[in-house]
Amino acid sequence: MRAIPIPVDTAKLTFTCVKDPRPRLLNQHTGEVKTDKNGQTVYEVVTSVEDDFGRIELVKIGISGEPPVTRGQQINPVGLIGYPWEQTRDGEVRWGIAYRASALLPAEEGANA
Repeated sequence: MRAIPIPVDTAKLTFTCVKDPRPRLLNQHTGEVKTDKNGQTVYEVVTSVEDDFGRIELVKIGISGEPPVTRGQQINPVGLIGYPWEQTRDGEVRWGIAYRASALLPAEEGANA
């Protein structure tokens, strides 16, 4: 599967941070933290996303550098992009979409961005 970036239109979605940002681990056994190509730590932010119809999903969003958001805060992802992925482990195929944003801002600040 080729990872073609998919831009996400966030205009009709409400994002709420449900867990404080934490560094993303490459290896849970060694505690190795993921970094981007510039050497910045990649953080993972778990959000609840609600659409205009009231449907809610939990979505993890990756971002370089620690974002200025906390649990319970409404946030605005800037430049949100989805990347499809697929892997085979022990003969079982798994797939999904990984999300990444260029910035995660508190909703008050994001409205002015």
